[in-house]
Formats: sequence, C-alpha cells, structure tokens
Amino acid sequence: MPVAKTPVDPIEPKFFNREMSWLAFNERVLDQAFSDKYPLLERIRFLSFVSSNLDQFYEIRVAGLMQKVDAGITRPSLDGSQPKKLLDEIRRRAHEMSQREYSCWRDELKPALAKENINFKEIDQLSKSEFNWLRAYFRREVFPVLTPLAVDPTHPFPLILNKSLNLFVSLRNLRKKHSTPLKAVVQVPRILPRLVRIESDDNKSGGKETFVFLSDVVRYFVSDLFPGHEALGAWAFRITRNSHLYVDEEEVENLLLSIEDELHNRKRGAAVRLEIDHLIDNDVLSDLLESLNLSIEDVVKINGPINLYRLMKLPDLLDCPGLKFSPFESFVPRPLSVRKDIFAQIGENDHLLHHPYDSFTPMVDFLRQAAIDPEVFAIKLTIYRTSGDSPIIKALMEAAQNGKQVTAMVELKARFDEEANVLWSRKMEEVGVHVVYGLAGLKTHCKCCLVVRREGKKLKRYAHLGTGNYNPSTAKTYTDYSLFTSRAALTSDMANLFNTLTGYTRKPVFKKLLVAPFNLHESMIQKIEHESKVAKNGKDARIIIKVNSLIDPEIIKSLYTASQSGVQIDLIVRGICGLVPGIRGLSENIRVRSLLGRFLEHSRVYYFKNSPKEETTYIGSPDWMPRNFFRRVEVVFPIEEDHMQRTILQTMEDILADNSFACELKQNGQYVPAPKRRRTLFSAQDHLISLSQERQFTLAQIAGSGSSSAESKNQGKAYQKKP
Repeated sequence: MPVAKTPVDPIEPKFFNREMSWLAFNERVLDQAFSDKYPLLERIRFLSFVSSNLDQFYEIRVAGLMQKVDAGITRPSLDGSQPKKLLDEIRRRAHEMSQREYSCWRDELKPALAKENINFKEIDQLSKSEFNWLRAYFRREVFPVLTPLAVDPTHPFPLILNKSLNLFVSLRNLRKKHSTPLKAVVQVPRILPRLVRIESDDNKSGGKETFVFLSDVVRYFVSDLFPGHEALGAWAFRITRNSHLYVDEEEVENLLLSIEDELHNRKRGAAVRLEIDHLIDNDVLSDLLESLNLSIEDVVKINGPINLYRLMKLPDLLDCPGLKFSPFESFVPRPLSVRKDIFAQIGENDHLLHHPYDSFTPMVDFLRQAAIDPEVFAIKLTIYRTSGDSPIIKALMEAAQNGKQVTAMVELKARFDEEANVLWSRKMEEVGVHVVYGLAGLKTHCKCCLVVRREGKKLKRYAHLGTGNYNPSTAKTYTDYSLFTSRAALTSDMANLFNTLTGYTRKPVFKKLLVAPFNLHESMIQKIEHESKVAKNGKDARIIIKVNSLIDPEIIKSLYTASQSGVQIDLIVRGICGLVPGIRGLSENIRVRSLLGRFLEHSRVYYFKNSPKEETTYIGSPDWMPRNFFRRVEVVFPIEEDHMQRTILQTMEDILADNSFACELKQNGQYVPAPKRRRTLFSAQDHLISLSQERQFTLAQIAGSGSSSAESKNQGKAYQKKP
C-alpha cells in the first residue's frame, strides 16, 4: 500500500556531487579488495580495478575540472560546489584513497600471498640462486631495450608519455668527486612483462612462486646504463595526462583521420597528476614539478610499486584454482544452440538471454550463420566496444566477402577504445564493409544488430538488441541482457534507426523503441509522472530502475515528485548517484542500492508497474545521465512476453534482497551494508549462477534421455525464475 503522503511544502531538490559520488563508488571497489568474502586472487583484481579507475578519473574528470579552475570559472555545480573548492576536496579524497589502496597491498594482500608461497620480493631479499637468475634476465631481456635520457642544458627534459612508468635518476661522475649530481630519465619498457617471474632452481624445486616488479629490476641495475657513473638515487614516477579528445565534428572533413591525429596528441596532453616514490628527494621533486608544470597539490607519494594495475595479470599467471572463483560455464539455451537454424528459432519466439549466466555464444552464432546463409542479403550492426580478437568483426568481414550488404556503425569516440575502433574500421573497409561513424555531435552507444533475410517471396528482418557491448570477453564478466526478435514493429523501428544513423533524415518517428536524443528523455519522465498520478489516486505504484549512473537533474526531480506522491521507488545504481534518498517530504519513498560482486553489474532495466501490460518492463543501453539523453544515440526497448517480464522483475527483486554484497545509500552520502531482511545470507549473483547450473544439468539429462524438442522447450520453461 502507498505510504501516507506528507503534506508537501515546496522543498528545494537536493543533489549529491557527481565527482564525490564517483569517489564513493571507487571506495566500495576498494572495500572488495579488503574483503575476505572473495578468494585471494580475486581481491587482487579488485585492487587493480581501483588503480585503473583512478587513472581514468584523473584523465577525464579531474583534467576537466582543472581546466575550469585555470579558466577562472566559478559557476557552482548542481549541488552547489565551487570548482576550486571541489578540486581541493577531490585531491584530498583521492590521495586518501591511494594511501588506503597501498595499505591494502602492503598489509593485507602481499602477506596473504606469501602464506600461499606466492612471494613479492625486493631485489636484496632474493636468494643467491634467484639473484643470479634475475641478473642474467636483466642482461638478456631488459638491458637491450632500455634507453637512458640525460637531462642537462643540451638535453632538455624529455616528453613523458601518459601513464608510462619511469625512473628519475641522480648520478655522480666517478672521475669528478665533487661535481654537481647529474640527472637522467629512464622509461621502464612497456613491451616487457611488468611482473617478472623468477625461474630459479629454488622455486622450481620448492613449489614456490617469486615475483619482482620490472621497475625494481631496472632501478637496481640502473648504473649499468651509465658507465663511469654511480647512481646516487633512482625514484619511480608516473604522470597522468589530460586525455580528452578535441575534435570538431562539424568542421573536419575526415573523422577517422582526425581521431587518429587526436589519439597521437592524447599521449602528450597536459599533466594532471604525478605519482612518485615516497622517498623522493625534495630537490629532485622540485625539478620534476617545474618540468611538468605541476604544483605540489598534484603529487601523490606512493609507498609501494607505482600503478597497482600491474597486478591484474597475476591471477592468470598462477595455477591456483583454490584462490580464484570456482569455474563457471555459461548456459546455452538449447533452441539457440549452433546445431539449430537460429533464424527459425527466432522467427518462432523471442529469446531473452541474461549474460554471463546465459552464454554470449548465440550472438556470435547469429552473425556467423548470417555471414554464410545464402538467403541473408544485409547485416547492420553498431559497434561501441569489442574484444581484441573479435569474432563479431570477423563474421562481418566474412559476410562482406560473401557478397552481402554489410554496414558497421563504428563509434570512433568510445573513450579509451578509440585506437582499437580505428584499427577495426580500416580492416573492415578493406574487405568491403560499409563503415560509417554516426551522427555529428553524438556518440552511438546503442547495441543493435539487424539481419535482412529472404524467405520465399518476402524479406524478413531479424534483430538483436542488448544492454551490453558486442564483446565476447566482457560478456563473461559483465551482467547484461540480450533480446533476439523478429517482431515486425521492433525490426521496422530498427531499420528506421539505422537509416537515421547512416543517412539524412528529419526527426525520426518510432513506434516501439525509445531512442535518445529523440524521444527517450521525454518518455521516461512521462512514465514516472504516470506512476505519480496512479499513486495520487490511492493505488499501488512502483518504479524499479537499474542503471550504472543517475545524475540527470530533470529525471531526479521527477523521481522526487513521484516519491512525494507515494510511489515506491527502488533504484539499483552501481556507480554515480546524484539523488539523495530518505529525505522526509522529498524522497522518503526512494531507496538506492548498489551491488558490487563477482560480476560487474552493467544491465539497465526500467520497470513501471502501471504502464500498459506490454510496456511495464524495458531494457536498453543508457544510464540516466544528460549525456545519455542528449549527446548519445541510445536505444531502450520493451520486453513484451509475460514470462520474460516476470523473469527480469524477479532478478531485480533478487538484487534488492541481496544482503551479502549490496550496499544502501544513506542521505548523508555514505554507503552501508544492505539490511539483512533474511535470516540467512543471500547473494543475488550466486543465486543466478545456481539457477544457470541447474538448467545446464537439466538439459544434459534431457539430451541423454533423447527427449523431443517439445519436451526440451517445456523443460526450459520450468526453469524460468519464478516471482
């Protein structure tokens, strides 16, 4: 029943600051690295994510804020924060996070690894056998690729590439005892493994693993690069630079070439952060800051190996199954198995997949079959991010080589994937794929694929729509939904969308799809307002939204109004959230929950209880941010099958019931562990893994018993998650 409505006086909407909310999110990621709920090597991965996340935060968000401050901009953000004051607070919080991050490594994870005979050692801690092996390794593999760079009046300070790891070296000429120390820079080569695994007799026989960081190896032997000189000190440092791409799409003649030029410049953007060894000599630090045009406020002193993202590959180097998540094989629905005619299956029924619990393989098979099917005439696909050795791209290229009309809508401005997308674009163009880059001023972030096939005397469209990228690698670790359909209303809208992306058109009209920047923002506000009207009439009203980020001010204001009307609102927001829950008279009916676990929650779900029956549940690609509504092409689509709606809704209820890995956002901006409404611990992700394994087992039994396809279909329905 609706909560009794509080008489409403005008209350000024309140907002959390976007940047501070992001820092709170990354602090929760760091919490996972401290948590013994996870296997040890998985905690290492979380720690690596913290470092990578901070890099991107500085490259984009902090860099942009520093530009505002330098330009003298004082206009406050939505929450009232002044740019200079906000920048100071971000630096303070980020520095504290870095210290906590390295404390986790030194005091928690490194000792725990040692207990498992996985040792990270300083060079002077190595045994004689280990040291001899390392010295030979340095001379054979490392020394030949090092380049010493002197810094003096004839050798100006070198350009330090973004996020490259370097050593600043102080030297004494052995022939001149009282000369001024000399300076030099040595880059730690990116081409070599950052973790050096020592393969000495001590380790081969004892079942031990010993690692040293490559930067420590270079530092220890750095004097070998400067014959006749003694190294007085060598300090590791790393620079983070502004990584914005500055491309005027209205003016450039060739977007692909312009993006390539900007990618070259990104490595040389203005410095925004200096990470450096905490034992750095103050005079050396002053020299560095002057050379980089940074202030002391931009310095993060590190007590440990700079850039812990280097640890990301450690779990893959070790054969230690007991220190990792238990292996998990995604479920492949029998109707979409490679042995079936996938077009016949989609033509008969819609199919909803939930990755990674359901395999991404059917999407790859869908394109592979389309590439070789003589009845397929055309394939259209959007590409935002994909894997390094992408079977998706290969299928498109094969289709083009087979004479089919293939169009790839490639987003060249997908942040930090620009270089990969440029490379794929060139390869596809070489074999005849029509590569287009979307609409000027807009990123194409939607996940859509359309296949046109001749069946008899007619052409029929088959479609895939999803919430995640066409990336088989991330589909194993990101939670996302996929829908296969041949519904005419949906596929007709998709054809309209692709024509809009590749041609010229006035504002398109869509019957089923909600598409940004055309009708999505208005439609979502209308649906929120409809729930408000229902609640005001004394009926139950409910909204469940699952997104990665929520900061759009108009959406937040609409949710506040809905809460004041008595609508029960559950928000599952993984990362940034600008809405303040639990304020009496404003947001007392709103709960905000965040779930971090084994898999990265990436799916977007939008549920409105009182929408028309076939339109209560939507899924799609956008978060609720201004950029998603107005500066990107995004697609949201309805789930029209009743059993699919029930399945999605039950999954949302499972997440809301999670008391193992979920946190709740309080009105003070702090996240606290979700209340334990159950007597026992419940993990939504573990529960979904169990359901997937049950379906695997059941279908294996069916296959072994020789059951008919009808029996298989009925059995599959039996394992739909029940509300």
